[in-house]
Amino acid sequence: MTTSRMSLHGQWSSRLAFILAATGSAVGLGNIWKFPYIAGENGGGAFVLVYLVCIAVIGIPVMMAEIMLGRRGRQSPINTMRTLAMDERASGLWRYMGWLGVVAGFLILSYYSVIAGWALSYIFKTAQGTFTGASTQFVTAQFSSLLSSPVRLVAWHSIFMFMTMVVVARGVQSGLEQAVRYLMPALGVILLTLVGYAVIEGDFMQGVHFLFDPDFSKLNGNAILIAMGHAFFTLSLGMGAMMAYGSYLSAHTSIAKTTFIVAAADTAVALLAGLAIFPLVFAEGLQPDAGPGLIFKTLPIAFGSMPGGEEIGTLFFVLLVFAAWTSAISIIEPVVSYLVEQRGVHRGRAALWSGLAAWVVGLGTVFSFNIGSGVTVLGKTFFDLADYLTSNIMLPLGGFLIAVFAAWIMREQSSIDEFDMGDRFAYRLWFYIVRYFSPLGILIIFLHAIGLL
Repeated sequence: MTTSRMSLHGQWSSRLAFILAATGSAVGLGNIWKFPYIAGENGGGAFVLVYLVCIAVIGIPVMMAEIMLGRRGRQSPINTMRTLAMDERASGLWRYMGWLGVVAGFLILSYYSVIAGWALSYIFKTAQGTFTGASTQFVTAQFSSLLSSPVRLVAWHSIFMFMTMVVVARGVQSGLEQAVRYLMPALGVILLTLVGYAVIEGDFMQGVHFLFDPDFSKLNGNAILIAMGHAFFTLSLGMGAMMAYGSYLSAHTSIAKTTFIVAAADTAVALLAGLAIFPLVFAEGLQPDAGPGLIFKTLPIAFGSMPGGEEIGTLFFVLLVFAAWTSAISIIEPVVSYLVEQRGVHRGRAALWSGLAAWVVGLGTVFSFNIGSGVTVLGKTFFDLADYLTSNIMLPLGGFLIAVFAAWIMREQSSIDEFDMGDRFAYRLWFYIVRYFSPLGILIIFLHAIGLL
């Protein structure tokens, strides 16, 4: 490395700490229900194979680039891009790439917190036996009742946001690192426990066939585009989180090796979630294609009719909250680190201000499901619009710009120094993939997401 910058926020105490944190950022609500669902509906094992190829060609190279930029800049994404643009004698406009990621992450947290609040509320509902022996109509009515109550949604939204800000306010080692050091192993234990329960009480083999049997007849162009899109989004790319976490990474830690480990762990969690969920769904003769409703409508029915369902169901929603929590602390970190650097704000106060701002914006999502459901922009509620803008426009654009800056704007020597791979072939492979294939893949994802492909 040719730079000697140090982050004023501190750094991870070990490579393991970074791996846990980055994996926690990548593993979120989408891993628990979305990946298993889209894999089963788009060819099972055939889809998984395409997804892994997309991870290799799009996800891992761009993630390496984002972490590399973060470690070289050693600042918040906004200041990192400003500094690196100066280093490379590039336009100062590149700082807006940092702004794009920070704003996208802020918007995502605003509605992510509301949805995580649903999972929080279901921990207590399930533990109290609310769903024991419940009918489909009762479970559906329970979920509808939650969404129609702005007071309850605001309360759970507030609790989750408070949980997130408490961790972020404590800093890198005392807050972020300590949280993931306990939350990620706990998440792994819970997930494996749920898989064990599915083996005993569920139709495990049907779940395995649903996820892994290759059905190439379903592997059409649309399925491939879905695999490409999920490979990009599942690793938390383009929102500044990985760049911020990379800025706390030791200069002696291999970016390539840790990125491969994080990507493998993220994929493993998604597959294990499918093996935990679908055997239970099939055992009860329920539909596996319920999408988001799978969590809050279909699974409670399964838990309510199985031996030990109260305990296992409660554990499942604890898993959901843990996954959401580790993602949320990474999403808001770029905003907090920028306020500390640029405004000289104490970290605790920066976390408070950021959390309050995201909480206020999140009220738009709360009201989208009840008193404000009739208020639309371009035919979309506030929640739908925020989700569309971030997922379909801001994140793909951010990932595209990361690839362009890393492979077209940054001097090769700069990235060579930062990666310090030792293997020239490995570096050239990364360079050409992120220079040509990754931007093309992200462009295709973008065009598909906005309906032009």
